[in-house]
Amino acid sequence: MSRIAVVVKGYPRLSETFIAQEILGLERRGIPILIVALRKPYDPFIHELHRQISAEVMYLPEYVKDDPARVARAKLWAEKQPTFAAAKALFDADYANEHNANRQRRWAQGCVFAHELPEDITWIHTHYLHTPCSVARYAAHLAGRGWSFSAHAKDIWTSEEWDLRTKLDDAAWGVTCTGVNAQHLKSLSANPDKVELVYHGLDFEGFPLPSDTPSTRDGTGEPVRILSVGRAVEKKGYDDLLHALADLPETLNWHFTHIGGGELDGALKTMADGLGLSDRVTWRGAQPREEVIKACLEADLFTLPSKLAKSGDRDGLPNVLMEAQSMGLCCLSTEVSAIPELIIDGKTGLLVPPADRAALSQALAELIAKPQLRDTLGRAASAHVRKNFASAPGIDHLAEKFRKVL
Repeated sequence: MSRIAVVVKGYPRLSETFIAQEILGLERRGIPILIVALRKPYDPFIHELHRQISAEVMYLPEYVKDDPARVARAKLWAEKQPTFAAAKALFDADYANEHNANRQRRWAQGCVFAHELPEDITWIHTHYLHTPCSVARYAAHLAGRGWSFSAHAKDIWTSEEWDLRTKLDDAAWGVTCTGVNAQHLKSLSANPDKVELVYHGLDFEGFPLPSDTPSTRDGTGEPVRILSVGRAVEKKGYDDLLHALADLPETLNWHFTHIGGGELDGALKTMADGLGLSDRVTWRGAQPREEVIKACLEADLFTLPSKLAKSGDRDGLPNVLMEAQSMGLCCLSTEVSAIPELIIDGKTGLLVPPADRAALSQALAELIAKPQLRDTLGRAASAHVRKNFASAPGIDHLAEKFRKVL
């Protein structure tokens, strides 16, 4: 039976449960998959989801210097293919716009991908419109396969417009996970109908329903447990959160726990120390989903103060918010990107303007002191997310599209 090649930047990755969830869901619907990754894993753990996925994984050389002989063989093979001239012309046009080593590396990876592509692969589907898409596109043209994409967040908002337009017009079809994304990509495409909104949603198996005995902690006795899960990168807004926590009234007792690794990990710890928060903050680093679920069950309040990074990068619709809400954990986040598509302010959580530290601190203080409000918002959130953001409809839709090309 034929298979679909699913291209990802790295595999497995702790921060991409939504991709693992989708791959597993497609396998369970009878879609055979080959995972093609541009780099090997570097996370210290994997999720239970990854253990359930049976797909074979092909790792491409992350850099040409990693395996120059493999790259040379692939390029020699590519030059002999009847598809070479047309595929090389696509790369040359891209290289004229982005004249750097990164673009050359993607062409090399695309050659390796096409050269080693098993004959039973009938379609190529790439996650992200930036580097993985470049590789998938070159390989698809060299190998004579059709291709499609799933677009998410950083790949959309940090890519050059010419690059997005080129890929949108070349792909057979594509999906994206938020209404904000879909509107933007449709505006760039010569054929807007080829871009569809398909929410990732959540497979609620393994996520407990809200507790029958809600927390009564109100900051006057035992500390209210505040949790956030996310990479330590600019767009997550953890610098704003630390300052907001430092500005809370001294009379409130609370403790903040962060789960996730990232490039700003050391800087954030230093910032917390400088703000006098060391005794009230726990940094747990990257953790598997099972530990995230356990932490949510022990927490009173979840916060994710997302904002626009200077590069234009931003969150899409963070899975961690859906996960926390599904368990009835009250969420405080920001009015950025697609988060308002998930959280209805004042009904299923609270939203404040992004990068507004004063508003964030005020909302934190209110939710710390009002356990009944947290419980009301958390229960409403669980009902809302379980009704409107299940993963099954989106995966069903993708499976049907893939069946047509298998």
